[in-house]
Amino acid sequence: MHSDLPLPESDALAHSEQLAAHLRAEILAQGGAMPFSRFMELVLYAPGWGYYSAGASKFGAAGDFVTAPELGTLFAAATANALAPVLRQLGTQARVLELGGGSGAFAEAALRHLAGLGALPARYAILEPSADLRQRQRQRLQGALDPAVFARVEWLDRPFEDEWDGVLFANEVIDALPTPRFLIDQGEVYEETVELDGEGRFVRGAQPADMLLSAAVRHLERYLERPFADGYRSELLPQLPYWIQAVAGGLRRGAMLFVDYGYTRAEFYQDDRRDGTLRAFYRHRVHNDVYLWPGLQDITASVDFTALAEAGTGAGFDLAGYCHQAGFLFGNGITGLLEEADERTDEVGRVRLREQFKRLTLPTEMGERFQVMGFSRDVDLSAAFAMGDLTWRL
Repeated sequence: MHSDLPLPESDALAHSEQLAAHLRAEILAQGGAMPFSRFMELVLYAPGWGYYSAGASKFGAAGDFVTAPELGTLFAAATANALAPVLRQLGTQARVLELGGGSGAFAEAALRHLAGLGALPARYAILEPSADLRQRQRQRLQGALDPAVFARVEWLDRPFEDEWDGVLFANEVIDALPTPRFLIDQGEVYEETVELDGEGRFVRGAQPADMLLSAAVRHLERYLERPFADGYRSELLPQLPYWIQAVAGGLRRGAMLFVDYGYTRAEFYQDDRRDGTLRAFYRHRVHNDVYLWPGLQDITASVDFTALAEAGTGAGFDLAGYCHQAGFLFGNGITGLLEEADERTDEVGRVRLREQFKRLTLPTEMGERFQVMGFSRDVDLSAAFAMGDLTWRL
């Protein structure tokens, strides 16, 4: 069944089995069924065991997937172009809060570019739950940045707890939030669970949905103006509004910018997408067995950008814009950045730059699969979405 996937090393498999044993024990302790969202939370974030908590490589050629910042500096520099006017509007005490710093590639390139634009924030904070990734980010940024710039960088365990002005940025974060899954059976809403078969393997189950999930599903049906058919199964984040409010915290003036793969609500919940968008990433291969090798593979679901728009505006922000990643990057100067980088490199470097440019902007690559959404409060972020705005599709 998984003959196309490379087999993990023996120590990695042993690590995975330890996490699997922990999962089985919790399932049994909960009476034989665990909500899928809890399963996803543990396999991704369980301390010492979870995918993002353990020490294996996640990003780049040696990992399981490649994010836009890992391809090179063009993505981060174009994003810095979009955010620099906001930081200037906010003044010298403006902050940046990056959610989940990955390898540190975005922070490195963005800070260098903001320095060149004269728009460095007073503080650049990375909210990173993984101790392993935090250490890697620190080593990278300390070695790459000017000491005066690195002195502005800090790591947080939780969002800012005081009132602040600045920018919140998140690239491929919402897709990794532990998501409930719902199922329609005879017109009723059920929550997908994870159970054990007779041999201790993880299998799908279902239990009646609680009021929060059930009400969220009915909200979708009213929005779509049709009920879901029996057997329809998908993901839903009823906690997204609360998450937005939590991570924004005391943000008085500023902007929020989210980049992720996903769809508008009408596209997300198409009739023929009857099993949702859930999938797993392992060694640059995408497959559907999310129960395979717990802790060794990423599990992710696409983002409902209509829900994100509702959550952001519900938290008191204005929707500044929504567009494909390609439109956002072109509108924020990626072509000029490419030309400037061309002049500083050799022929091999130019080939790599063009490959990076294509990966970021082609519709068949990241250009249209990834979306960008911005919110603002008492600042102007509209220029960042001057090209290709798609808010009318929400």
